[in-house]
Amino acid sequence: MPTQSRAFIWEGGVIEDLGTLGGTDSCAVVINQRGQVTGYSFTDSSANPSVHPFLWHRDEMLDLGTLGGTFALTFALNNRGDVAGLSFLAGDSVFHPSLWHQGGVNDLGTLGGDNGNAESLNDATEVVGEADLPGPSGSQLFHAFLWRRGVMTDLGTQDGDPCSLALSINSRGQVVGGSTDCSTLLNGHAFFWEQGGPMVDLNSFVPPSSNLTLTVATLINDRGEIAVQGVLPNGDTHAVLLIPCDEEHGDRKGCEDQGASAGLVRQAPQSRSSSAATRRLPAWQRMSHFRSFRTGDTN
Repeated sequence: MPTQSRAFIWEGGVIEDLGTLGGTDSCAVVINQRGQVTGYSFTDSSANPSVHPFLWHRDEMLDLGTLGGTFALTFALNNRGDVAGLSFLAGDSVFHPSLWHQGGVNDLGTLGGDNGNAESLNDATEVVGEADLPGPSGSQLFHAFLWRRGVMTDLGTQDGDPCSLALSINSRGQVVGGSTDCSTLLNGHAFFWEQGGPMVDLNSFVPPSSNLTLTVATLINDRGEIAVQGVLPNGDTHAVLLIPCDEEHGDRKGCEDQGASAGLVRQAPQSRSSSAATRRLPAWQRMSHFRSFRTGDTN
């Protein structure tokens, strides 16, 4: 029975083994547009090997190192070769969100608590994730954060939820994730955030006729399209795609057939000046509503 696993890249019908950092196993997580790959690997063949993140570039696997601990994971890679994830500190008792940038590892800190994790970053090296707030060890609350130019911003929560986490950021600095009861995202509220806030509940853009509750947004692309988990009244979960009704998508079917009765902003460009004024609004105000597509079960 196989007992080892290896990171690999598949190209042109050929699988290439990326190797390891000296141990028996490795795992690839993300590839960027330059063909660089990040993941993590055992560093030796002992019974309890250290796990380090790597960047595979030009046929070489580079050990990115840790913040002093023996364990670190990567979850995001931008097109500049920057990597984001988490690393344990010396002693392996707490872990912090980490950014591997220009050959060095950076501790992004927390929001006053013990632990944190970086989930996504864009090509401007803006990082999002979640970090603990101050509180007794083992019972800490965590909030979504945006790290930009050395400053970590608490994105808060919504709908009275005590916790939140940010899962994706695009090139516009728009952030999505989930606000939650701290125990599960199944009871959460998917959010959208940009330009200083506030955090907006994506459920406010769902047509009133829909029976889906959007619990967590997992990805936003540079077109503003958002992948979301939706929950039906019977508890089934479905994959949902949200397409904004903005200038880029305004000709899509369904973007003009929802009335203002839902309390949503309708984009109605009338003149050159009014259209320009509309473009200056935050994206969440320019979205007359989202179209949702139930594409399949995720449970």
